Amino acid sequence: MPDIAEATAALTGIAAAAQQGAGDTLRVVLLVSMVGGALLAWFLLRGYGRGRADEDPSERSGDTSARGASGDAGDANA
Repeated sequence: MPDIAEATAALTGIAAAAQQGAGDTLRVVLLVSMVGGALLAWFLLRGYGRGRADEDPSERSGDTSARGASGDAGDANA
């Protein structure tokens, strides 16, 4: 007849090994979130250093006057 203590120890060891938790999953999630955060920061910050020092503010392509598209002083939007 087998020893009950050895069988109990073996079953306890197997049960403990099966309940290790989500350690590997959390490591992967942490690594992916850190890489994603770095890529997001790079994407958002990459445009701030391009051509701002030598550019004249009046020559910006997106800059429109408050008078409207025509630029006329008699425009209704003036």
